[in-house]
Amino acid sequence: MPVPLKVKRCAHIELKQVVDEKDGVLSIAEGSKEVPFEIARVYYIYGLSYPKAQRGLHAHKELEQVILCINGSFKLMLDDGENRQYLYLTDPNHGIYLGPKIWHTMFEFSSDCIILVLASDRYDEADYIRGYDQFIDYTKSLR
Repeated sequence: MPVPLKVKRCAHIELKQVVDEKDGVLSIAEGSKEVPFEIARVYYIYGLSYPKAQRGLHAHKELEQVILCINGSFKLMLDDGENRQYLYLTDPNHGIYLGPKIWHTMFEFSSDCIILVLASDRYDEADYIRGYDQFIDYTKSLR
């Protein structure tokens, strides 16, 4: 059972699985079904050979995402401006939903780590909050 999430606007996502013992496993992520939004963008991160690499280090004003570790492992830090939580992702069938206004950082990648991200919208630089202090000010202004 996954660790309960204490960070607001986040949830565990379990993909539908079709297991064919001799021919492997098929995991399925459909928009507005397993993924709680229509998928507008898909990207993946790999080649994380630098031991101190960090990814993320930002939040989004409106964008929703699902983050999946489809190979290897990494740590994910989530922060909603009031609560902070660390998760260890290793299961390619289990992801984390990040709603809007979640500061996230990914780190401690295994050398074979591949991260798949499903996003609710196309890239828009204006949607990013890139400074942590700016993020805290932004979330406080919404309370």
